[in-house]
Order: sequence, then structure tokens, then C-alpha cells
Amino acid sequence: MRIGRTVADSEPHWPDPVRPPGGKTNVLVVLLDDVGFGDFGCFGSEIATPVIDRFAAAGVRYTGFHTTAMCSTTRSALLTGRNHHDVGMGCLANFDSGFPGYRGKIAAEAPTLAERLRSHGYRNYMVGKWHCTPLTETGPTGPFDGWPLGRGFDRFYGFLDAETDQYSPELVQDNSHVRAPGDYESGYHLTEDLVDHAISYVTSHEAATPQVPWHMLLAPGACHAPHQAPRELIDHYAEVFAKGWDRTRDDRLAEQIRLGIVPAGTELPDRNDGVRPWAEHTADEQRLFARLAGAYGAMLAHFDQHLGRLVDTLEATGQLADTVVLITSDNGASQEGGPLGFVNAMGPFNMVAETLEQKLARIDDIGGPDTHSNFPHGWAMAANTPLKRYKQNTHGGGVRDALIVSAPDRLVGSEHAGTLRHQFCHVVDLAPTVLDLLGIDDDGGMTGVSFAGTLAEPDAQTGKTVQYFEMFGHRGIWQDGWKAVAYHAPGSPFDDDRWELYDLASDMNEVHDLAADQPERLAALQARWWEEAAANKVLPLDDRFGERFAENAARHTGARTRFSFWSGMGHVPSDVAPDLRSRSYRITAHINPSGSRGAADGVLIAHGDATSGYSLFVRDGHLVHDLNIGGTHQLVTSDRPIPPGATTLGFAMERRGEGTFPHGTGTLLIDGDPAGTMQTDQIFWLMISFSGLDIGLDRGTTVADYDGTGRHMGPYAYTGHLVRVTVDLMTDQQVDHEGAGAADLGRE
Repeated sequence: MRIGRTVADSEPHWPDPVRPPGGKTNVLVVLLDDVGFGDFGCFGSEIATPVIDRFAAAGVRYTGFHTTAMCSTTRSALLTGRNHHDVGMGCLANFDSGFPGYRGKIAAEAPTLAERLRSHGYRNYMVGKWHCTPLTETGPTGPFDGWPLGRGFDRFYGFLDAETDQYSPELVQDNSHVRAPGDYESGYHLTEDLVDHAISYVTSHEAATPQVPWHMLLAPGACHAPHQAPRELIDHYAEVFAKGWDRTRDDRLAEQIRLGIVPAGTELPDRNDGVRPWAEHTADEQRLFARLAGAYGAMLAHFDQHLGRLVDTLEATGQLADTVVLITSDNGASQEGGPLGFVNAMGPFNMVAETLEQKLARIDDIGGPDTHSNFPHGWAMAANTPLKRYKQNTHGGGVRDALIVSAPDRLVGSEHAGTLRHQFCHVVDLAPTVLDLLGIDDDGGMTGVSFAGTLAEPDAQTGKTVQYFEMFGHRGIWQDGWKAVAYHAPGSPFDDDRWELYDLASDMNEVHDLAADQPERLAALQARWWEEAAANKVLPLDDRFGERFAENAARHTGARTRFSFWSGMGHVPSDVAPDLRSRSYRITAHINPSGSRGAADGVLIAHGDATSGYSLFVRDGHLVHDLNIGGTHQLVTSDRPIPPGATTLGFAMERRGEGTFPHGTGTLLIDGDPAGTMQTDQIFWLMISFSGLDIGLDRGTTVADYDGTGRHMGPYAYTGHLVRVTVDLMTDQQVDHEGAGAADLGRE
């Protein structure tokens, strides 16, 4: 380049764009949620997953792949190629425990795969579940440095929390909260919406920059609770699973042996603790449990169908042949449905029992818009066939997951299509493996080890020798084919944990405990666990559950007791909204009567959805409050119409009683004067809702049945002139956080 006084005596220069060394190779990572080791068809399941199976037939299946036992943790390890504690995500993004390994946010100094690929010319797209940002940082003001666009992705469409309702999701586009483009009545489902956006991203990319490679992380809500899917699919899989979980485990093991997923002679472990034989359950229980399992199976099959639309698009546009595809789950199947499952878990989460009779009365609603369904422990056990325990645990059922890798023939060779690999590998190894396949030498700081060489060489050694595990005090370590693992009972001394020892080379599903036979080997592995724990910021060990949520909520709110929400503001996620649990509070809506034309109806404030929440609204000229605890609607209507000149409309809850199960008195207020009261022994105990708060409307699947039809469809927007809504919190909150830790099985 030469710059003279004029363009005539100057010479321009255009730098060459950054190109990856291996040419244009795209990367698609499909990360499912809470899907068990045996749930893909190509891993032995009855669930139809033909699209996933197609990639297994074209690529390689890994039977020794491991994750971290939870969602935030696996995602952070996948993104960074480093152990989850080491990057500050030792547990969930829902809380910051104040220790380096437990900040609930990926450390700024740990670059993500998207950030690394960006520096090599890639565009990065993220669709679906993130759950790597502290939930207290997911409000309309961020901060946004921990959101996907702050961590290397160019576009994002999805949700930030652990889960969301599939018909009424908490959606974010790039850095803004947005409303879903449809509802249940219009045929909307989040899975379809996510895949629509994935298709839009890759087709727009091909139109604008076909010479540039892309990387996409597609992380659907499937199959995290709530299990929601089209009814016809649920009908089908309810029949499939009528055979029960014992027969399902037997059938899956036989198919896994036939496929070579597990060695011949593999035995099923005993049923997990507390799981009864299927035959011991009543006919009604079996019918209910089969329906709950049907919703889970339908959700997975439904995602596979829509994944097929993305694959068809990639094939039609000529991109599939140049794309590395990885498909896995973030952990094993979940125990969060408890021993008997839920139709609507939001009631039990708030100490409102859901009896068998109530569940049976709603059996046909399972998987629909006003349910928060989850299956029983027995089905989670079957999903993890042939492994022990579940998500959250460090035994195989929590940390061993199916992995499929399909790479272009020019990188691997077509002769390896449909083959199996049994080497141990871990989610921290995925990022370095992707970079290795792409020919990018940019793995500085990663602790993971590339296993790319095993794709073309079935017996290749990766060089990986050790991997630790820890979650809620459950511990484990793998070293040179041996695994030591300890289940930890919450609240018990860690020194009381009983360690088990397994030779995974001959006992892949941890059936034959060799701890008593080889105490020296076990002691050496335990000592190595402590070394790895110290090196990776695992310490201090912490088995608390509800208490950590409570500490985080109290620290976030601090001394703040007043929230002001002005008309026209955007959506507020649950973890940023006022904490009304087990306390006294007052809600006051300020209206301008002169700004309304005639009578004004509609929602003043609403937090939650049809499964749980609260709403203060005006209907037929009367003030109404609905306290919805797990679908149990406690309504109070004003004893008189709202007068034309009223300027404030409100609701006050006075908490009464001590201890775990308080009750309350709710009072409607018009211009500060009482206008109707209610007595209740059901107030929010553990959580309000996964769905957030809105002012002047109730979007999505609504808290209340506003039109009396049972539809629960919004937005039922306020037609008057709403100025603002204030929420004042009293200081009498009493939450049994220890009890919450025992009861909250669904917040992961």
C-alpha cells in the first residue's frame, strides 16, 4: 500500500480475508437435553430417530463418551474444551456460590469454540438452550457479556434458562427478549420454531457468504421437562411403552448387544434404588406411567422429525457434504420426575400434592400446554439402559451418553461409515476434536484431548489418561480404564461416602464392584481425585441444592424491597422478577382513568403461565386476582365494580403462620381500600414459575382462564391507560431451603 497526496499517486491494498487452513468445512453440533444412553434408535431404542440414525450409519458411534452429569456444566465444557469447574461452572448457571469454580458463568479468560472459530473466519450460530449465563443476568439490561453473542456467536435464537414451556417459551433473539410467533392453538411448538431459525441461518448464510464456513450449536429443549409433543405422537408412544420399564430394559439390552453397543454377556444392574418392578404397580399406575413415558418418547421423535427438515435443507443447498456433524446429550436421563412422575410438577414444587386420582383425571392432557409433565424414575432408568443411576449422579447413568460423529469423506473416509468406537472420551474433548478435524491449531489452554484420530483408525489411542467427575458431592474418576465412583447422600459427611471400583474395559456398566478386592488401586484413584479436584477448582465440596438458590436470590435482591414496572417495558425473566415466595407483599397498579375510553379490562401484571403463577387483572369492570399454584386457581373478585375515577388497583398478601407451610390472607385494593378478601393455605413455597413477568398483558399460555373457556390463551391486554405497577416486598419471608433442596427435582 502507498498513500500519496491524491489517489493518482496512491496504491490501494485489500487484505485477504481470514480463511481456515482446511478449507470450507461447516460444523453442526446437536446437543439434546436429558436424553439417556439407550434412547436413540441406533443405540437400541424403540423410539423412532431415523435422522439421527442416518448420521450413525454415515459416521461413527462412540459408546465410551462421557459428560458432566448436568446441563450448564456439560455446555460450558463443550464450549471451552476445559473442565467445567475450571471455567467457573462447577454446577448450575442459576447461582454463584462465591468460589472460583462455582460462579455460574463461563470465565472470560476461557475462550469458547465459537470465539476460536471466529478468529479463523467462521460465522457462528446458536439455536436453542444456552444456560451458561447467571439467571440474574438474563434481564432486559443484561449484562450481555455472558450471553451467546457475548461469547462468540453471531446470531442467537433460543432460551437462557434450564427449561422452557414448548408452547409458550421464554425466547431471546440475539440480545432481546421476544414473544413466540405462535401459540398452541395455532400449532406452535418450540422445536419447530428453533429448526425454522436454524434453516433460516444456514440458507441466509449460503445466500450471502457461500465461501465462508459456519458453525452452529443446535440445542433443543428436547427432552428436558416439561415433556410436550403432538398428541398423536404421545398416543403412539404410550402404546409402545405399555410394556413397562422392565421389559423395555430387557429389549434394549438385547438390541444393544446385537448392534455391538455393549459387549455380549453384558448384564443389567439391579433396578435403581426405590424403583419397583413394573408388575407391582396397579393397572391405573401403569396406564399413567406409560402415558408419561409416551410424552418423553414423542418429544424425542418429534425433534428427530424436525432435524430432518434441517438436514434436507443442507442437502438441497449442497452444504451437507461439507459439514462435520456431532450429536449427543448433555447428560443422562433425569430423575427429576420423582418416583411417580408428574402431570404438572409445579404443584408439588410448591407443596401442593398431586394425587394419583388427580393425575389420572388429567391423563389425556399430558404433553399439552397446561402441563409440566415428567416421567417416573423407572422410565429414566430404562432410558439409561444398561447403566446405573441418573442425571446429577456420577455413575454411568448420569455421565455416559451416546455420541455420533459424521465427518466429510475427505476427512475420514467412507469405509468407516456405520462403525463403532469404544475408547473413553469426554465432553471436554469435543472442542479440540473439532479443531483437529478442521486442521486448526488453536487449542491453547484446553484440557481436553482430541480423539479425531479414532475416526479413521478404530484402535487409535487418544493419549487421554484421566478424567474426574463431581456433581452435588457425587464424585468419580476414570484413569487408564478404571473408574472409582462414590454416590453422596445430600447432607451426609463426605467422609462417609462409600467408593466403588470398576474395570470399565470388562464391566462397562459398573455391575461388579472390585473395591474390596483391590483396595490399593481404589486408594490411589481416590488420592488422584483429590489432586484433580484441587487443580480444577472443584473445592470446596458443596452438596447443597435449595440453599444455594436461596443465597443467590437473597444476594441478588439485597435490601431492595420495591420494584417499579412501567407500561411499555419488556419481558422480565423469573429470576429477575420480585420474589414473592412465602412472604407478605403488595402489588399496586397505577392507572390514569382520564386516559381510558369507557370501561377497561385486561391484565395489569402477570407472572407465570397456566401451570403456575399469579395475575392481577380487570374483567367485566371488576378487579380479579388469580393465585395459580400448580394449576389450582384461587380467585378473588372485587365485591364492587371499579369506580370510574379509580387511580390505583392492587392486591396485598399477608403471610400468616410459621415454619414450612405458611398460609395467607389476600386482599384486593381499589384506591387503597379493601374490596374483597381470600384465605389460602397454598402460597408460593419454592418457585413461582419458569415463565417470567409481563406488564399490561399475559402472553403465551396464560396464568388465568380470562375468557372462561379453559383455553388459557393470551394476551388479554389491558385496554385502559396503565401507568406503572409497583411491587413492595415485606421482610417476613421464611422459606425452608433445606426442604426445598429435598423437593426441588426440576431446577437443573
